[in-house]
Amino acid sequence: MFGPINEFRRRLGAGETLIGTGVNLSDSQASEALAPSVDFLWVDLEHAAMSEEALKGHLLAARYKRTPVVVRVVQSTTPFVKPVLDAGAPGVIAPQVRSADEVRAFVADCRYPPQGRRGFGPLVPSDYGRKGDEYVQEANAGVFAAVMIEHVDAVEAIDDIVTIPGLDSIVFGPMDLSGSLGRLGDVDHPDVVAALEKCIAAAQKAGVFIGSGLGTDPAFAETLAKRGVQWLQVGGDIGLLIWGVEKLWGDIRERLG
Repeated sequence: MFGPINEFRRRLGAGETLIGTGVNLSDSQASEALAPSVDFLWVDLEHAAMSEEALKGHLLAARYKRTPVVVRVVQSTTPFVKPVLDAGAPGVIAPQVRSADEVRAFVADCRYPPQGRRGFGPLVPSDYGRKGDEYVQEANAGVFAAVMIEHVDAVEAIDDIVTIPGLDSIVFGPMDLSGSLGRLGDVDHPDVVAALEKCIAAAQKAGVFIGSGLGTDPAFAETLAKRGVQWLQVGGDIGLLIWGVEKLWGDIRERLG
């Protein structure tokens, strides 16, 4: 199950810019349909009303398509992280982190002792108990742990956050970050840009990967990539559905005069 996420990690390390999309719909067919067209899938539990059964369906679809998948959990705490990992998620994103201590606790929840404090009870990741002692080592090495930098407190703590052992990536939430700075939606404001660039410089110095979420905005995706963001979650299934329909319908109406 860690093969695709290890390939995702390898490609980032090789300097590629990877582009994926979000999954908000409960039907796992959304992941199955999108997987061949993207570099990764980002299943969103923070903002989507999705059951545990629906999540398992998306993870199964991603494994079937050999597509890297990360899951944004509701909170960074143990009750929200552990069941997602035990369901087979190879990567987890914690939103709205504020401090190095919070990130440290999240990273510990992602790995078994002695590297962390994850409780042992995997079914899917251990092939329902068929894997032996090598499973723990594989899980600790393979899991992709990322935290979202979308609050000014996290920006102020960024030098401590990026040096926490076991943290694979920071991920920007530009909309919430701009709101935290009193500039909701103005992602090009100098204060927001300065915060992004501060965090990018810190992550690059520490050797931590850099991702970002964003809407269906190719120009902003290009801007972020040029600033040093390596993996981009561009829009999501619902937004892409609306975007595609409106673009297609607009083109047809233009042709018809």
